[in-house]
Amino acid sequence: MLSLTYPFAKSFLEMAMGWVRVRDHDPQTRTQFGNASMMNVMNAERFGIAQLHQLRGRVGRGVRKSQCILVASSTSSLSRLKVLEKSSDGFYLANMDLLLRGPGDLLGKKQSGHLPEFPVARLEIHGNILQEAHMAALDGTQLQFKSVTVGKYLCAENGGGTIVVANRTSASGWETFKLWRINETNFHFRVFNKQFIGLDTNGNGIDIVAESNTPRSSETFEIVRNSNDLSRVRIKAPNGFFLQAKTEELVTADYEGATSWGDDDPSVFEMTIAGRMQGEFQVTNGYGPQKAPQVMRVILTCIDDILAYQKHWSTYIVEDDFKFIAGNGLNAVRIPVGWWMASDPTPPAPYVGGSLRALDNAFTWAGYAFFPVPSDITISVTTSQDLTIMGGPVHNTPKKYGLKIIIDLHAAPGSQNGFEHSSSRDGSQEWGLTDDNIQQTVAVIDFLTARYARSPSLYAVELINEPLSPGASLKSANKYYKAGYDAVRKHSSTAYVVMSNRLGPMDPRELFPLASGLRGSVIDVHYYNLFSDIFNSMTVQQNIDFVYTNRSAQLNQITTSNGPLTFVGEWVAEWQVSGASKEDLQRFAKAQLEVYGRATFGWAYWTLKNVNNHWSLEWMIKNGYIKL
Repeated sequence: MLSLTYPFAKSFLEMAMGWVRVRDHDPQTRTQFGNASMMNVMNAERFGIAQLHQLRGRVGRGVRKSQCILVASSTSSLSRLKVLEKSSDGFYLANMDLLLRGPGDLLGKKQSGHLPEFPVARLEIHGNILQEAHMAALDGTQLQFKSVTVGKYLCAENGGGTIVVANRTSASGWETFKLWRINETNFHFRVFNKQFIGLDTNGNGIDIVAESNTPRSSETFEIVRNSNDLSRVRIKAPNGFFLQAKTEELVTADYEGATSWGDDDPSVFEMTIAGRMQGEFQVTNGYGPQKAPQVMRVILTCIDDILAYQKHWSTYIVEDDFKFIAGNGLNAVRIPVGWWMASDPTPPAPYVGGSLRALDNAFTWAGYAFFPVPSDITISVTTSQDLTIMGGPVHNTPKKYGLKIIIDLHAAPGSQNGFEHSSSRDGSQEWGLTDDNIQQTVAVIDFLTARYARSPSLYAVELINEPLSPGASLKSANKYYKAGYDAVRKHSSTAYVVMSNRLGPMDPRELFPLASGLRGSVIDVHYYNLFSDIFNSMTVQQNIDFVYTNRSAQLNQITTSNGPLTFVGEWVAEWQVSGASKEDLQRFAKAQLEVYGRATFGWAYWTLKNVNNHWSLEWMIKNGYIKL
């Protein structure tokens, strides 16, 4: 039997018969008593779950009924320890220990926390994907293939639209193929101009071309890797034969038979991974339709076992985080969401349902929750305080932390910038190219605003995050922003409507002609002393001066007395300076707070939590780098 206790009496009778008291963090130390029937572990939160499981196995080896008592020094640790009450399965507990504590440093001294080497994928959650033999086999992975016989790279001639050759001595855009994953070994290969390589079905059926804009069976290939040298591969075509570079100008799918993987085999290529993407599309499609729902919900299942009140999409953001935000003088949260949320709980493949429930939780934690109850939950209306909206019953819950919420459409259908955080499949940017795509995005805004319009916590709706020019044209942006604004106003007359300035070449005031005529409009700008070569060699003082001088001027340019409000929607106290002191970072953060505090709508730090400390506002506050 295992018991959890807090608080615990300061004195306890130590029974003469088989008492074990452990003070050392080594579970094997001073615990070899075969007749021990009771164990008391003080400050149990200092041990890992696996350690505690091993400790409790030291009692109960005799004939007497035994008990292990874990004494926690704080209530916050009880949730982690409760997992030991639920299971005695060592494998399950070891996985939970890894999940909750993190793997720590592989080569350093840190024994917990998450690895900065994996900015999105986490070893304890996505371990089996990271351990796949086909580690390059996720959507958007950029591959280059060099023929071992010809000594040249495969290339989509002219970037696509014609034949595939093997005549380039170096690799760049035309020689790079982006994967669309079908399963662990089968893929479509997309080229620079967005066509897919395939068999020339209109010709002899064996020539390799890049002509189709839509992948079909004739554009499906299998990558076969040499188990002794994973950089050596063969590419099996849908006709059952392997690609071979017959000459620099002739690549065909007609090589039959086995291989010794030698330099004399024209079907062997040296594969180079030129880039990877690690967004939600990659993770969900990487696991596939059977595993993805289990993986994305495994944390939810585990937490349901551990904490009854944590009905959340993941353990990463929970109610205590909202308490922390409110307790440190912050008054709002900007929550990024994906377009597929509007189709929850059955979003289009490969996405997994559950994210809408997480957003519902955020509104509950922030303040009053006014949103429809899931269809499988029945509520009896007994008082006039129950409300009805959108044809269904809604909650009217007590106010919690009094926070406002900005819903930020961070990933639009087709991807507005080609980045992984906008859920691009392969780095392509295809948002806003058609009216249908714009209307699909407007429908997402309509859905989200309708769902939360009655909540006092809804402060603003950001129509889209960081559209990238020139792919996202000003014409498309303006057309969408006007339609999106109207969708918000259909349901709310008070919510602010945030319009993100485009990234890339643009006029900082280009949205003013539209936004100035729209009540409650806000212009969002993002300021990072990163992502540009001008910051690479800046000193501490030069970075601080840049904020006070350049950023001040940029913010002043878009701040007017009668125009839209201004919002510094993303900033971070991170830079390219190496070896900076804590005082240096404090000064850098203070400068940004002073300047961005002049924005008439406010500012938002990216982000609350992050494996990289300076990107984590929580860490920066707790460790004294940022004072609000």
